[in-house]
Amino acid sequence: LQKAAEQLKPSIPIKFHISSRTDSGVHALANAAHLDIQRAPGKAPFTGPQLLQGLNHHLKPEPIRILRAQRVSSTFHARFCALSRTYIYRLLLGCAHRSQIPVFEQDLCWAPPGGPLDIPAMRAAAQLLLGTHDFSTFHSPHAEAAAQSPVRTLQLLQLQPGHGLLGHHHLHRGLEFWEVKVKSKSFLYRQVRRMVGALVAVGQGRLAPEQLQELLELRDPRALPPHATAPPQGLFLHSVEY
Repeated sequence: LQKAAEQLKPSIPIKFHISSRTDSGVHALANAAHLDIQRAPGKAPFTGPQLLQGLNHHLKPEPIRILRAQRVSSTFHARFCALSRTYIYRLLLGCAHRSQIPVFEQDLCWAPPGGPLDIPAMRAAAQLLLGTHDFSTFHSPHAEAAAQSPVRTLQLLQLQPGHGLLGHHHLHRGLEFWEVKVKSKSFLYRQVRRMVGALVAVGQGRLAPEQLQELLELRDPRALPPHATAPPQGLFLHSVEY
């Protein structure tokens, strides 16, 4: 996106800031960013529609599109002014083998192996994670020690029926989508994927809901088994609120 903005020939280097960074393989249905773009003397500032058209023209080869552009105050910051971020993790249940994943859903969901999941147990476990906690257990152990506090407030964590990109009627018999929807002002590195992985472990009977509470209280990233991190392809940044 920064390269596309530089193609618009600003008079000074672009300063580009995005609301949320995502791991490789993670998707965004809608992200937000801000940039400072100054044109050469004598040239009028870009309007929102002009910026939208110009950026999308230079983004053609990339799997990204600008949906809306508007002028904001100089005090606005896409990352620090965000009130909340909402993520959705898409699960496909009922797959005995990867070959059963619909072709249009490849790399857009996670099909956990091992049969159906205990949805009520997963919902009970999700309730234990709601609210304000030290989420150190759900911080990636491989990340460098971050300066920010591990305390986060989950405003929403729910498990709900989902749908395929082409609708339910295109799924094979026995396959169904579920979505984990989670909302907070901010998240720790890989927190959402690690929480989803732990919830799936509960759904598979490998963890009891109360064990999730115990893991949370340990406040230790090494307490969560390495295999408990959900893969990136099922995760979508859904929206950012200001």
